[in-house]
Amino acid sequence: MNNAILFLNQFISYIVLMAIIVAVGAAGFAVGVKWWKSNEAKTAAQTDDTTGENQQA
Repeated sequence: MNNAILFLNQFISYIVLMAIIVAVGAAGFAVGVKWWKSNEAKTAAQTDDTTGENQQA
């Protein structure tokens, strides 16, 4: 019985560790996508501004 409790303790410990690793990875992915979209929007806005200035001149 003692071995079963030790096994379940280790198993739950690894499950919690895996959940933490997945949560950190998901958060990193979400932040990366947010920054990527923000950078794309800034690049598009700068391109539009540059194009608009050239068309007016």
